[in-house]
Amino acid sequence: MADDRSSAMWVTANERFKTRSEDWMTMGVVAAVVAHFALFALFPTLTAEDINFSAEEIAVVDLPPEVRIPPPPEQIARPATPRVTAAAVDEDITIARTDFASNPIENLPPPPAGARPSDVPAYIPRDVEPRLKNASLIQRLLTQRYPSMLREAGISGSVVLYVFVDEQGEPTKAQVQTSSGYAQFDAAAASIADDMEFSPAMNRDKPVGVWILQRIDFNTR
Repeated sequence: MADDRSSAMWVTANERFKTRSEDWMTMGVVAAVVAHFALFALFPTLTAEDINFSAEEIAVVDLPPEVRIPPPPEQIARPATPRVTAAAVDEDITIARTDFASNPIENLPPPPAGARPSDVPAYIPRDVEPRLKNASLIQRLLTQRYPSMLREAGISGSVVLYVFVDEQGEPTKAQVQTSSGYAQFDAAAASIADDMEFSPAMNRDKPVGVWILQRIDFNTR
């Protein structure tokens, strides 16, 4: 009898233990779940930002066809142009007068009958020769009026002119006595003679118009 009572008490105590163990386990599970939810509640919600990836369409450009550059043409040799190392007119340009002593009067053609002294070159007696007064100006004119084509080609020349100088010392006529062989030199010399200024020739203390020979040299260095 006592054994049966003891067995019944053991069963009851065992069942109570199991019941309590199950309750504790249930409470533990509930506590764990609550703890997890609490942890999630403590941390801020992380949300990924919406990132849009877009690529612009690249326009396709058609490349122009390849251009082939032809080789440069062969240079054609040009004829050399005469050059002068110094284009300046030589300082030795002659503007000195040539008198009739070296060009005798008999070499001149006789004047026509009734001609005036200034009409044709002829020797006119005088005691004092005309003297050039503006030599520096004439020197500059020789430089300025030197024919450019002849100077660039390095060509020189000499011209001898008949020049009639009147009683006031003005050259009123000029004509070529000896040509340089170049019309440009002859024309330049005649134009320069027009700008000359002289002291008049004198015969027995009186001014007189006379013909003179004037040589002009064009030279390049």
